Amino acid sequence: MLQAGQICRYIYFVNYGCLRTFYLNESGVEQNVLLHPENWWVSDLASFSGKRKSKYNIGALEKTEVIFFSHEQLEQLFTEIPKLESFFRILYQNALVFYQNRLLTILTQSAEERFRIFRKLYPHLEQRIPQKHIASLLGMTPVFLSMLRKRHLP
Repeated sequence: MLQAGQICRYIYFVNYGCLRTFYLNESGVEQNVLLHPENWWVSDLASFSGKRKSKYNIGALEKTEVIFFSHEQLEQLFTEIPKLESFFRILYQNALVFYQNRLLTILTQSAEERFRIFRKLYPHLEQRIPQKHIASLLGMTPVFLSMLRKRHLP
């Protein structure tokens, strides 16, 4: 849906399925930044709003259906439906808070705590997507994640 180096031309709403935002680290390994299951919005907002090249990739982890809007379509909708502009302002504010909390979690929480937060935030994804993508999101190896899962299974 988006490759690093391209301009992000759309903002997506995930109707069903799961997308991921990721980048390639200096070793060429994919590093997940966020997961976007159903009812989540996704875009590289810096690229989408600023029309500059994205640093991120966006791709599907499973069969996914999205609704998407271009920048021009969104601006037209804001003109036609003024309350929609307020909705997106609040959506962007919530996204910023989410990113700030995610960063703080990565920097300050233990692996076990990050896994607990993942389970709370994404209660049904653990059974739907490959373990390597969850491990990448949480900043650990799939082997370590497997050990954590065995300790925390109900």
